[in-house]
Formats: sequence, structure tokens, C-alpha cells
Amino acid sequence: MSKIIVAGQCHDIFIQTFEALGKEIIYQPNIDYNSILTLAPEIEGIVATTRTAIDKRLIDAATQLKWIGRLGSGMDLIDTAYAESKGIACINSPEGNCNAVAEHVMGLLLNLKNKIINSYLEIQQGEWNRDKNRGEEIFGTTFGIIGFGNTGKSLAEKLRGFNVNILAYDKYLTGYGNEQVTESTLQTIQKEADIISFHVPLTDETYYYANEDFFDGLAKKPTFINACRGKVTNTNALINALKKGQVKAAGLDVLENEFLSTYSAEEKAQLDWLLKQPNVLITPHIAGYSYRATYEMSNILAKKIINQFY
Repeated sequence: MSKIIVAGQCHDIFIQTFEALGKEIIYQPNIDYNSILTLAPEIEGIVATTRTAIDKRLIDAATQLKWIGRLGSGMDLIDTAYAESKGIACINSPEGNCNAVAEHVMGLLLNLKNKIINSYLEIQQGEWNRDKNRGEEIFGTTFGIIGFGNTGKSLAEKLRGFNVNILAYDKYLTGYGNEQVTESTLQTIQKEADIISFHVPLTDETYYYANEDFFDGLAKKPTFINACRGKVTNTNALINALKKGQVKAAGLDVLENEFLSTYSAEEKAQLDWLLKQPNVLITPHIAGYSYRATYEMSNILAKKIINQFY
């Protein structure tokens, strides 16, 4: 009997759903590539997350493979073009964690604007600094959203009531503007936005999207937020933008390299510098990892796969 490998953390609802269909589930969230490769000839489906590469070699080895499931949105670690050329479906569940990511972005933004973490740490040291930690409201500002898919739209909803002017840019969408959101261009966002948040997939086109040229084009020293993929931002370019005052503050839930134990001397120096800045906040790729999102991603993915295959 063919099997299904779940090669990442998922909610029990996914496993229970397929076990109810009589499927054998191999649930190994920490499985490595070579172990998957060994099991590949026996599997009809595989569920991946942000740590599992599904490449041509693995796809060729999985001779019974029907589908590749992605918990969440990003498909950058999956060779989707090659898989689909062999009749293998690639299915994701971006609807499942878009709310969680949008809420996390708001958390990063409000922390940065109101200096919540910095002032808390100072109080731990016995300091009570009100003037130094005076906050900035986002009320009345212009908010630029780059990438207006599930998460970009969810973020726009969260901003309702903050009385901000929302500019949204998405190269592959049109007609999404409404009374709250203005369909815009990248150049207009660079010129007018006080806050910029990235919500694009990682592709050849978006790799280092936020680079030296992008930061050089900023006019209003915005707060910069990236909670999509680390390699959308050129870390060195961001550091230079912070040093030159092109960016007022930065909130990052993702990094170019998220395996800290593998860091080169240069990568370590970059991260050390960022962590010392009072206007930088970094979290460990947890925006879309809430308890509710884990359930929703697993449940939605299971339903999509079953509707198509079982």
C-alpha cells in the first residue's frame, strides 16, 4: 500500500482525516531529505513545510507520487514546474495562515511605533523613560502593501479602523481597489508610504526584491516590514538603508538564512548588528505559526487534497 509522508509540523486533523480513509501516514516532522528519498518509491503524497525541499531528484524517485501538499503558502522549496510536468499536483493552503501573518505584522508594527519592547527592557533595568519612548501613531499615515494575495488582503482588513491610507501593489492582480484600498504602483508606494509591508512569494522575480535600488527609491523613511520570505530582502541592503536613514525602523519575521548554527562570519556580523538596533525587531518565522493557523492550514489542505483525489 502506498503511503503519505508528512514532513513537517501539522495538526492532528490532517492525520486523522487521512487515517479515516485507510491511508498509512508517516508523520516525521523532522525527517531529513535522504530519509524521504529512501521512502520515495512508496509514497503517493507528501506534505512539506518551510524546511523540506522537493526537487527533481526526489520527484523522480517517487514513482507513485500523485500530489505534493504545502502547509501554508510558499512553494519556493518545491519544483512545481517539474512536478506538474509529470502530472503531480502541487497544492497549498494560503488561506489557512493569512490572518495569523496579518496579526503578527500588526504586532511588529505597533511594537516598533510605540517602543513597547525597548521600554519594557529598560524598566527591567530600573529605568523609567517616558520621553525617550514616546510613540508614533499610525493614524493618518500611508501604508504600502506589496503583494495583495490572501495575506495582503487580510492585513488591509486589520487596518480598517486605524484611519490609514492603504496603497497596494500586485504585479499579477488588477481590479482589487475599493473604498479602503487604492490600487497602486511600486514607485508610488516607494514615494508616498510611511510603512511598507511585503507579502510576496519567493520566486526568481522577487529574490532580493528589497535591494539597494528599492531602498534608494524610498522618499519618506518608512518603517519596513517583511513577514513573507527572508530572501525577498537583501540583508546587507537593509542594513545600509538603516544606517543611511532611508528606513526608520524594520520588523522582520524572516531572515535570508534561518539556520543560525550554519552562519558564516558575515551573516553573524549582520545579525549581531541588527539585534543591537533599538529600531529593529526580529521574530523567528512565527507569523503564520499560530495555533489556529496550524489547524486551519492542515484542515484546508486535507480538504483540497481529498476533493481532488479521493
